[in-house]
Parts: sequence; C-alpha cells; structure tokens
Amino acid sequence: MTQGNADIVLDARGLEPPGPLVRTMEVLDQLGPAEKLLVLLPREPYPLYRALELNGFCWQTVCRPDGTVEVLIQQRQP
Repeated sequence: MTQGNADIVLDARGLEPPGPLVRTMEVLDQLGPAEKLLVLLPREPYPLYRALELNGFCWQTVCRPDGTVEVLIQQRQP
C-alpha cells in the first residue's frame, strides 16, 4: 500500500489513545464518497475497525517491517 493510493494521509503514530481514533473519525466525517484515507498507526487499531464497520466503511490493513500499521479506509459501496 502506498500513500499515492490515498486522498488524505493521517499520521497518528505520535498520538496517545484515544487520539488516533478520535482524529480518524473527525477526518472520516469530511471524506467524500470516492475518497480514501490512509491512517498511519503504531499498532493494530482493533477499536477503530469496529467503529469503521458500524459507520459503513471498509478498509485494508498492511503492517510495515518497521512496525507501522497502514489502514486504507473508504466508504463501503452499496
């Protein structure tokens, strides 16, 4: 996964919980129907996955060798 796939990149690796979840949901509120958000995190965001599922988003997760977790998010298509 590359940052080129995303319309918006949110680097949340330096934020303390629940900061990454809160910031991600704030950005998703602004996301257009065809736009994609790439979130960079220091660990797998299990609470985020549940929030995405409940709010109609789908995602792909990739774990980089350096430990960074990339989550590419977009609205689920009907």
